[in-house]
Amino acid sequence: MSNQSILRITRELNEIQRGDDLSLAVAIKDVDVRHVRALIIGPSDTPYEFGFFEFAVRFGKEYPTKAPTVNAVTTNGGRTRFNPNIYAQGKVCLSILGTWRGERGEEWSSAQGLESILISIQSLMSGNPYENEPGFEDANTEYDKTNQANYVAKIRHETLRISVLDRLEGYLNIKGTGPKAVTPYKTTEAESSEALDEYAPFEPFKDRCKRRFLWYYDSYIKAIDEESKKHKDGKSFEKMPFEGPSNTMDGTFQYTELRRRMNIVHQKLEEEVQAWAAEGMEAVKKELTIATNLQRQFEQTQEGYKRNCDVQLELELCDKNPFVWNLLLFGKMMTNLDGGMFRIKMFISPRFPQELPRVKVETPIFHHRVSKDGTLFYLDVKRIDDLGSYVDAIVRSLQDEDPKYDPRTLVNPEAAQLLWGTSDEKKQYSRKLRRSVQDSSEFC
Repeated sequence: MSNQSILRITRELNEIQRGDDLSLAVAIKDVDVRHVRALIIGPSDTPYEFGFFEFAVRFGKEYPTKAPTVNAVTTNGGRTRFNPNIYAQGKVCLSILGTWRGERGEEWSSAQGLESILISIQSLMSGNPYENEPGFEDANTEYDKTNQANYVAKIRHETLRISVLDRLEGYLNIKGTGPKAVTPYKTTEAESSEALDEYAPFEPFKDRCKRRFLWYYDSYIKAIDEESKKHKDGKSFEKMPFEGPSNTMDGTFQYTELRRRMNIVHQKLEEEVQAWAAEGMEAVKKELTIATNLQRQFEQTQEGYKRNCDVQLELELCDKNPFVWNLLLFGKMMTNLDGGMFRIKMFISPRFPQELPRVKVETPIFHHRVSKDGTLFYLDVKRIDDLGSYVDAIVRSLQDEDPKYDPRTLVNPEAAQLLWGTSDEKKQYSRKLRRSVQDSSEFC
Protein backbone atom coordinates (compact mmCIF):
# COMPACT_ATOMS: atom_id res chain seq x y z
CA MET A 1 0.00 0.00 0.00
CA SER A 2 1.39 3.42 -0.97
CA ASN A 3 2.18 6.15 1.53
CA GLN A 4 -0.49 8.30 -0.10
CA SER A 5 -3.10 5.61 0.51
CA ILE A 6 -2.03 5.16 4.15
CA LEU A 7 -2.15 8.91 4.73
CA ARG A 8 -5.65 9.04 3.22
CA ILE A 9 -6.92 6.25 5.49
CA THR A 10 -5.26 7.79 8.56
CA ARG A 11 -6.87 11.14 7.84
CA GLU A 12 -10.30 9.55 7.44
CA LEU A 13 -9.95 7.66 10.72
CA ASN A 14 -8.93 10.82 12.56
CA GLU A 15 -11.87 12.75 11.12
CA ILE A 16 -14.35 10.14 12.35
CA GLN A 17 -12.71 9.95 15.78
CA ARG A 18 -12.75 13.72 16.15
CA GLY A 19 -16.24 14.10 14.72
CA ASP A 20 -19.42 14.67 16.71
CA ASP A 21 -21.40 11.72 15.31
CA LEU A 22 -22.29 9.70 18.43
CA SER A 23 -23.40 6.74 16.34
CA LEU A 24 -20.06 5.96 14.65
CA ALA A 25 -16.74 4.77 16.03
CA VAL A 26 -13.60 3.30 14.45
CA ALA A 27 -10.47 1.64 15.79
CA ILE A 28 -7.33 -0.10 14.56
CA LYS A 29 -5.11 -2.67 16.22
CA ASP A 30 -1.61 -1.38 16.79
CA VAL A 31 -0.69 0.71 13.72
CA ASP A 32 -2.22 -1.37 10.94
CA VAL A 33 -4.55 1.10 9.23
CA ARG A 34 -5.42 -1.44 6.52
CA HIS A 35 -7.64 -3.36 8.96
CA VAL A 36 -10.26 -1.23 10.69
CA ARG A 37 -13.04 -2.14 13.10
CA ALA A 38 -16.12 0.06 12.98
CA LEU A 39 -19.09 0.33 15.31
CA ILE A 40 -22.48 1.65 14.24
CA ILE A 41 -25.09 2.51 16.87
CA GLY A 42 -28.56 1.65 15.60
CA PRO A 43 -30.66 4.74 14.77
CA SER A 44 -33.53 5.79 17.05
CA ASP A 45 -37.12 5.05 16.08
CA THR A 46 -36.06 1.91 14.22
CA PRO A 47 -35.95 -1.76 15.30
CA TYR A 48 -32.15 -1.34 15.49
CA GLU A 49 -32.41 1.42 18.10
CA PHE A 50 -29.26 1.73 20.23
CA GLY A 51 -27.95 -1.66 19.13
CA PHE A 52 -24.18 -2.18 18.78
CA PHE A 53 -23.35 -3.36 15.26
CA GLU A 54 -19.72 -4.06 14.46
CA PHE A 55 -18.08 -4.27 11.04
CA ALA A 56 -14.61 -5.21 9.79
CA VAL A 57 -13.17 -3.03 7.04
CA ARG A 58 -10.17 -4.08 4.98
CA PHE A 59 -8.48 -1.56 2.70
CA GLY A 60 -6.71 -2.93 -0.35
CA LYS A 61 -3.63 -1.58 -2.06
CA GLU A 62 -5.72 0.27 -4.64
CA TYR A 63 -7.63 2.41 -2.14
CA PRO A 64 -9.10 4.98 -2.69
CA THR A 65 -9.40 4.05 -6.36
CA LYS A 66 -11.13 0.84 -5.28
CA ALA A 67 -13.59 0.49 -2.39
CA PRO A 68 -12.54 -1.42 0.75
CA THR A 69 -14.07 -4.77 1.70
CA VAL A 70 -16.65 -4.52 4.48
CA ASN A 71 -18.03 -7.43 6.49
CA ALA A 72 -20.56 -7.56 9.30
CA VAL A 73 -19.24 -9.03 12.56
CA THR A 74 -22.50 -8.83 14.56
CA THR A 75 -24.16 -11.89 13.04
CA ASN A 76 -24.68 -14.25 16.00
CA GLY A 77 -21.81 -16.44 14.85
CA GLY A 78 -22.99 -16.42 11.23
CA ARG A 79 -26.53 -17.47 12.13
CA THR A 80 -28.48 -14.21 11.93
CA ARG A 81 -29.27 -11.96 8.98
CA PHE A 82 -30.04 -8.51 10.40
CA ASN A 83 -31.16 -6.90 7.14
CA PRO A 84 -31.93 -7.87 3.55
CA ASN A 85 -28.59 -6.23 2.68
CA ILE A 86 -26.56 -7.49 5.66
CA TYR A 87 -26.18 -11.26 5.39
CA ALA A 88 -25.65 -13.80 8.15
CA GLN A 89 -22.29 -14.70 6.60
CA GLY A 90 -21.20 -11.05 6.93
CA LYS A 91 -21.64 -9.81 3.36
CA VAL A 92 -22.84 -6.21 3.08
CA CYS A 93 -24.69 -5.47 -0.15
CA LEU A 94 -24.14 -1.87 -1.21
CA SER A 95 -23.65 -0.43 -4.66
CA ILE A 96 -20.79 1.83 -3.49
CA LEU A 97 -18.96 -1.29 -2.28
CA GLY A 98 -19.49 -3.04 -5.59
CA THR A 99 -21.40 -5.83 -3.86
CA TRP A 100 -24.71 -4.83 -5.42
CA ARG A 101 -25.68 -3.41 -8.77
CA GLY A 102 -26.81 0.18 -8.40
CA GLU A 103 -28.03 2.99 -10.57
CA ARG A 104 -25.63 5.15 -12.54
CA GLY A 105 -23.84 7.48 -10.15
CA GLU A 106 -24.18 5.12 -7.17
CA GLU A 107 -20.91 3.33 -7.82
CA TRP A 108 -17.76 3.82 -5.77
CA SER A 109 -15.60 6.87 -6.45
CA SER A 110 -12.42 8.08 -4.81
CA ALA A 111 -14.36 11.11 -3.55
CA GLN A 112 -16.13 8.79 -1.11
CA GLY A 113 -14.54 7.37 2.01
CA LEU A 114 -14.99 5.30 5.15
CA GLU A 115 -17.48 7.68 6.78
CA SER A 116 -19.74 7.70 3.72
CA ILE A 117 -19.65 3.88 3.70
CA LEU A 118 -20.64 3.67 7.37
CA ILE A 119 -23.43 6.21 6.89
CA SER A 120 -24.70 4.21 3.90
CA ILE A 121 -24.76 1.03 6.02
CA GLN A 122 -26.52 2.90 8.80
CA SER A 123 -29.15 4.09 6.33
CA LEU A 124 -30.05 0.42 5.75
CA MET A 125 -31.09 0.27 9.41
CA SER A 126 -34.40 2.00 8.74
CA GLY A 127 -37.81 1.86 10.33
CA ASN A 128 -38.96 -0.49 7.56
CA PRO A 129 -35.99 -2.65 6.47
CA TYR A 130 -38.36 -5.01 4.65
CA GLU A 131 -38.37 -2.60 1.70
CA ASN A 132 -34.58 -2.90 1.34
CA GLU A 133 -35.10 -6.23 -0.42
CA PRO A 134 -35.14 -5.74 -4.22
CA GLY A 135 -38.66 -6.14 -5.54
CA PHE A 136 -40.23 -5.24 -2.19
CA GLU A 137 -39.57 -1.50 -2.29
CA ASP A 138 -43.18 -0.58 -2.96
CA ALA A 139 -44.86 -3.63 -1.46
CA ASN A 140 -48.11 -2.43 0.13
CA THR A 141 -50.56 -5.34 0.07
CA GLU A 142 -52.03 -6.49 3.37
CA TYR A 143 -49.73 -9.53 3.16
CA ASP A 144 -46.71 -7.27 2.81
CA LYS A 145 -47.83 -4.97 5.61
CA THR A 146 -48.16 -7.95 7.92
CA ASN A 147 -44.70 -9.16 6.89
CA GLN A 148 -43.25 -5.70 7.47
CA ALA A 149 -44.58 -5.64 11.02
CA ASN A 150 -43.36 -9.18 11.69
CA TYR A 151 -39.92 -8.40 10.29
CA VAL A 152 -39.55 -5.26 12.39
CA ALA A 153 -40.67 -7.18 15.49
CA LYS A 154 -38.04 -9.90 15.24
CA ILE A 155 -35.24 -7.48 14.33
CA ARG A 156 -36.04 -5.43 17.43
CA HIS A 157 -35.90 -8.57 19.60
CA GLU A 158 -32.64 -9.81 18.12
CA THR A 159 -31.07 -6.35 18.28
CA LEU A 160 -31.59 -6.42 22.04
CA ARG A 161 -30.59 -10.06 22.41
CA ILE A 162 -27.57 -10.29 20.12
CA SER A 163 -26.15 -6.83 19.52
CA VAL A 164 -26.67 -5.60 23.08
CA LEU A 165 -26.96 -8.45 25.58
CA ASP A 166 -24.69 -11.04 23.99
CA ARG A 167 -22.03 -8.37 23.53
CA LEU A 168 -22.23 -6.99 27.09
CA GLU A 169 -22.40 -10.45 28.64
CA GLY A 170 -19.25 -11.31 26.74
CA TYR A 171 -17.47 -8.23 28.06
CA LEU A 172 -18.57 -9.03 31.63
CA ASN A 173 -17.95 -12.79 31.39
CA ILE A 174 -21.58 -13.62 32.15
CA LYS A 175 -22.44 -17.21 31.16
CA GLY A 176 -19.52 -17.21 28.73
CA THR A 177 -21.68 -15.68 25.99
CA GLY A 178 -20.91 -12.70 23.86
CA PRO A 179 -19.96 -11.62 20.35
CA LYS A 180 -18.48 -14.46 18.33
CA ALA A 181 -15.98 -14.08 15.54
CA VAL A 182 -17.06 -15.55 12.23
CA THR A 183 -15.11 -15.91 9.02
CA PRO A 184 -16.57 -13.13 6.90
CA TYR A 185 -17.83 -13.29 3.36
CA LYS A 186 -14.86 -13.47 0.99
CA THR A 187 -14.51 -14.07 -2.71
CA THR A 188 -11.23 -15.97 -2.68
CA GLU A 189 -9.34 -18.36 -0.43
CA ALA A 190 -6.44 -15.92 -0.27
CA GLU A 191 -8.70 -13.17 1.02
CA SER A 192 -10.13 -15.49 3.66
CA SER A 193 -6.69 -16.39 5.05
CA GLU A 194 -5.64 -12.75 5.04
CA ALA A 195 -8.72 -11.88 7.11
CA LEU A 196 -7.77 -14.16 10.02
CA ASP A 197 -5.75 -11.43 11.76
CA GLU A 198 -8.73 -9.14 11.30
CA TYR A 199 -10.80 -11.41 13.53
CA ALA A 200 -8.21 -12.10 16.21
CA PRO A 201 -9.36 -11.14 19.74
CA PHE A 202 -9.63 -7.37 19.65
CA GLU A 203 -12.31 -5.47 21.56
CA PRO A 204 -11.75 -1.75 20.96
CA PHE A 205 -15.35 -0.76 21.78
CA LYS A 206 -15.71 -2.46 25.16
CA ASP A 207 -15.70 0.64 27.34
CA ARG A 208 -17.79 2.62 24.86
CA CYS A 209 -20.51 -0.04 24.78
CA LYS A 210 -20.55 -0.38 28.57
CA ARG A 211 -21.08 3.35 29.00
CA ARG A 212 -23.70 3.45 26.25
CA PHE A 213 -25.55 0.53 27.82
CA LEU A 214 -25.91 2.54 31.03
CA TRP A 215 -27.07 5.57 29.02
CA TYR A 216 -29.68 3.63 27.08
CA TYR A 217 -30.73 1.12 29.73
CA ASP A 218 -34.08 2.84 30.35
CA SER A 219 -34.78 2.84 26.59
CA TYR A 220 -33.96 -0.89 26.35
CA ILE A 221 -36.31 -1.66 29.25
CA LYS A 222 -39.04 0.53 27.76
CA ALA A 223 -38.78 -1.34 24.44
CA ILE A 224 -38.88 -4.71 26.19
CA ASP A 225 -41.94 -3.79 28.25
CA GLU A 226 -43.80 -2.47 25.20
CA GLU A 227 -42.93 -5.38 22.91
CA SER A 228 -43.65 -8.04 25.54
CA LYS A 229 -47.30 -6.95 25.46
CA LYS A 230 -47.45 -7.76 21.74
CA HIS A 231 -45.40 -10.96 21.55
CA LYS A 232 -45.81 -13.80 24.01
CA ASP A 233 -42.80 -15.77 25.16
CA GLY A 234 -42.18 -18.79 22.95
CA LYS A 235 -43.88 -17.37 19.86
CA SER A 236 -41.81 -18.19 16.76
CA PHE A 237 -40.44 -15.55 14.42
CA GLU A 238 -42.14 -15.32 11.04
CA LYS A 239 -39.97 -16.23 8.07
CA MET A 240 -39.72 -13.60 5.34
CA PRO A 241 -40.18 -14.50 1.65
CA PHE A 242 -36.60 -13.38 0.87
CA GLU A 243 -34.96 -15.40 3.65
CA GLY A 244 -33.30 -18.65 2.64
CA PRO A 245 -31.28 -21.50 4.15
CA SER A 246 -28.30 -20.30 6.24
CA ASN A 247 -29.30 -16.69 5.59
CA THR A 248 -32.26 -15.99 7.80
CA MET A 249 -33.32 -14.79 11.26
CA ASP A 250 -34.88 -17.70 13.12
CA GLY A 251 -35.90 -17.85 16.75
CA THR A 252 -38.65 -17.17 19.28
CA PHE A 253 -39.68 -14.17 21.35
CA GLN A 254 -38.34 -14.35 24.90
CA TYR A 255 -38.84 -10.89 26.36
CA THR A 256 -39.15 -12.09 29.95
CA GLU A 257 -35.69 -13.59 29.68
CA LEU A 258 -34.30 -10.50 27.95
CA ARG A 259 -35.49 -8.31 30.82
CA ARG A 260 -33.87 -10.61 33.36
CA ARG A 261 -30.59 -10.53 31.48
CA MET A 262 -30.75 -6.73 31.12
CA ASN A 263 -31.06 -6.39 34.88
CA ILE A 264 -28.08 -8.68 35.49
CA VAL A 265 -25.86 -6.75 33.06
CA HIS A 266 -26.91 -3.48 34.68
CA GLN A 267 -26.10 -4.85 38.13
CA LYS A 268 -22.67 -6.13 36.99
CA LEU A 269 -21.79 -2.73 35.53
CA GLU A 270 -22.76 -1.08 38.82
CA GLU A 271 -20.53 -3.54 40.66
CA GLU A 272 -17.69 -2.80 38.26
CA VAL A 273 -17.42 0.84 39.32
CA GLN A 274 -17.36 -0.22 42.97
CA ALA A 275 -14.45 -2.50 42.06
CA TRP A 276 -12.72 0.52 40.52
CA ALA A 277 -12.96 2.28 43.88
CA ALA A 278 -11.44 -0.70 45.69
CA GLU A 279 -8.68 -0.99 43.08
CA GLY A 280 -8.06 2.71 43.48
CA MET A 281 -7.48 2.44 47.21
CA GLU A 282 -4.95 -0.31 46.58
CA ALA A 283 -3.21 1.91 44.04
CA VAL A 284 -3.04 4.68 46.67
CA LYS A 285 -1.52 2.32 49.24
CA LYS A 286 1.08 1.18 46.73
CA GLU A 287 1.74 4.80 45.69
CA LEU A 288 1.25 3.94 42.03
CA THR A 289 1.74 6.65 39.42
CA ILE A 290 -1.94 6.65 38.39
CA ALA A 291 -3.02 7.41 41.99
CA THR A 292 -0.54 10.27 42.28
CA ASN A 293 -1.65 11.66 38.92
CA LEU A 294 -5.34 11.59 39.86
CA GLN A 295 -4.65 13.23 43.23
CA ARG A 296 -2.82 16.05 41.47
CA GLN A 297 -5.60 16.46 38.90
CA PHE A 298 -8.18 16.62 41.69
CA GLU A 299 -6.29 19.37 43.50
CA GLN A 300 -5.90 21.37 40.30
CA THR A 301 -9.58 20.99 39.40
CA GLN A 302 -10.68 21.88 42.94
CA GLU A 303 -8.54 25.01 42.94
CA GLY A 304 -9.83 25.99 39.48
CA TYR A 305 -13.47 25.89 40.58
CA LYS A 306 -12.71 27.91 43.70
CA ARG A 307 -11.69 30.73 41.35
CA ASN A 308 -14.63 30.17 38.94
CA CYS A 309 -17.27 32.80 39.69
CA ASP A 310 -19.71 31.49 37.07
CA VAL A 311 -20.17 28.02 38.56
CA GLN A 312 -20.79 27.16 42.20
CA LEU A 313 -19.24 23.74 42.61
CA GLU A 314 -17.61 22.07 45.58
CA LEU A 315 -15.34 19.06 45.11
CA GLU A 316 -14.01 16.53 47.57
CA LEU A 317 -12.63 13.01 47.46
CA CYS A 318 -14.74 10.12 48.71
CA ASP A 319 -12.86 8.55 51.66
CA LYS A 320 -9.67 10.27 50.43
CA ASN A 321 -9.81 8.07 47.33
CA PRO A 322 -8.68 9.98 44.19
CA PHE A 323 -10.56 7.45 42.07
CA VAL A 324 -13.95 8.61 43.42
CA TRP A 325 -14.79 12.33 43.27
CA ASN A 326 -17.78 13.89 45.02
CA LEU A 327 -19.26 16.99 43.38
CA LEU A 328 -21.82 19.31 44.93
CA LEU A 329 -23.31 21.55 42.23
CA PHE A 330 -25.42 24.57 43.18
CA GLY A 331 -28.01 25.46 40.56
CA LYS A 332 -27.25 28.55 38.53
CA MET A 333 -29.41 31.59 39.27
CA MET A 334 -32.19 32.48 36.82
CA THR A 335 -32.21 28.97 35.35
CA ASN A 336 -34.39 25.90 35.87
CA LEU A 337 -31.78 24.65 38.37
CA ASP A 338 -31.88 27.83 40.46
CA GLY A 339 -32.00 26.97 44.17
CA GLY A 340 -31.06 23.33 43.68
CA MET A 341 -28.18 21.40 45.20
CA PHE A 342 -27.05 18.27 43.41
CA ARG A 343 -24.70 15.60 44.68
CA ILE A 344 -22.80 13.93 41.86
CA LYS A 345 -20.28 11.12 42.05
CA MET A 346 -17.60 10.53 39.42
CA PHE A 347 -15.98 7.08 39.37
CA ILE A 348 -12.57 6.87 37.72
CA SER A 349 -11.02 3.66 36.46
CA PRO A 350 -7.45 2.67 37.41
CA ARG A 351 -7.04 2.28 33.63
CA PHE A 352 -8.04 5.88 32.87
CA PRO A 353 -8.12 7.19 30.16
CA GLN A 354 -8.50 3.82 28.39
CA GLU A 355 -11.70 3.48 30.42
CA LEU A 356 -13.58 6.75 30.82
CA PRO A 357 -15.29 7.99 34.00
CA ARG A 358 -18.84 6.98 34.85
CA VAL A 359 -21.02 9.58 36.50
CA LYS A 360 -24.00 9.25 38.84
CA VAL A 361 -26.27 12.07 39.96
CA GLU A 362 -27.17 10.92 43.47
CA THR A 363 -29.75 13.66 44.05
CA PRO A 364 -33.03 12.67 42.35
CA ILE A 365 -33.72 14.99 39.41
CA PHE A 366 -36.17 14.86 36.51
CA HIS A 367 -33.87 15.73 33.62
CA HIS A 368 -33.59 14.53 30.02
CA ARG A 369 -29.88 13.76 30.49
CA VAL A 370 -30.23 11.89 33.79
CA SER A 371 -31.60 8.35 33.77
CA LYS A 372 -33.95 7.00 36.43
CA ASP A 373 -31.02 5.48 38.31
CA GLY A 374 -29.01 8.70 38.11
CA THR A 375 -26.68 7.85 35.21
CA LEU A 376 -25.64 11.13 33.60
CA PHE A 377 -25.11 11.63 29.89
CA TYR A 378 -22.17 13.95 29.35
CA LEU A 379 -20.22 14.82 26.23
CA ASP A 380 -17.91 17.42 24.74
CA VAL A 381 -14.86 16.59 26.84
CA LYS A 382 -12.13 18.94 25.69
CA ARG A 383 -9.15 16.81 26.79
CA ILE A 384 -9.61 13.08 27.22
CA ASP A 385 -6.75 12.74 29.74
CA ASP A 386 -7.77 15.76 31.86
CA LEU A 387 -10.35 15.02 34.57
CA GLY A 388 -11.11 18.72 34.95
CA SER A 389 -12.50 18.55 31.40
CA TYR A 390 -14.92 15.84 32.52
CA VAL A 391 -16.12 17.96 35.43
CA ASP A 392 -16.68 20.85 33.00
CA ALA A 393 -18.67 18.54 30.71
CA ILE A 394 -20.80 17.31 33.64
CA VAL A 395 -21.70 20.86 34.60
CA ARG A 396 -22.52 21.82 31.00
CA SER A 397 -24.68 18.75 30.53
CA LEU A 398 -26.85 19.56 33.54
CA GLN A 399 -27.01 23.33 33.05
CA ASP A 400 -27.69 23.40 29.30
CA GLU A 401 -30.74 25.65 28.97
CA ASP A 402 -31.16 25.26 25.21
CA PRO A 403 -30.39 21.61 24.34
CA LYS A 404 -30.52 20.53 20.72
CA TYR A 405 -32.70 17.55 19.99
CA ASP A 406 -30.58 14.45 19.51
CA PRO A 407 -32.13 11.13 20.59
CA ARG A 408 -28.65 9.69 21.17
CA THR A 409 -28.14 12.14 24.07
CA LEU A 410 -31.44 11.39 25.81
CA VAL A 411 -31.18 8.87 28.62
CA ASN A 412 -34.55 9.54 30.26
CA PRO A 413 -37.25 8.61 27.72
CA GLU A 414 -40.13 10.08 29.77
CA ALA A 415 -38.39 13.43 30.30
CA ALA A 416 -37.30 13.63 26.65
CA GLN A 417 -40.80 12.91 25.37
CA LEU A 418 -42.18 15.79 27.44
CA LEU A 419 -39.38 18.24 26.65
CA TRP A 420 -39.73 17.80 22.89
CA GLY A 421 -43.47 17.26 22.91
CA THR A 422 -46.41 19.65 22.70
CA SER A 423 -46.41 23.01 24.47
CA ASP A 424 -48.41 21.49 27.32
CA GLU A 425 -45.93 18.63 27.60
CA LYS A 426 -43.02 21.07 27.71
CA LYS A 427 -44.72 22.90 30.57
CA GLN A 428 -45.17 19.56 32.32
CA TYR A 429 -41.45 18.84 31.88
CA SER A 430 -40.55 22.22 33.40
CA ARG A 431 -42.88 21.64 36.35
CA LYS A 432 -41.41 18.21 37.06
CA LEU A 433 -37.86 19.52 36.74
CA ARG A 434 -38.55 22.49 39.01
CA ARG A 435 -40.25 20.28 41.59
CA SER A 436 -37.22 17.98 41.70
CA VAL A 437 -34.94 21.01 42.02
CA GLN A 438 -36.98 22.36 44.93
CA ASP A 439 -36.82 18.96 46.65
CA SER A 440 -33.08 18.56 46.07
CA SER A 441 -32.07 20.18 49.39
CA GLU A 442 -33.68 17.25 51.23
CA PHE A 443 -31.01 14.94 49.82
CA CYS A 444 -27.97 17.09 50.66
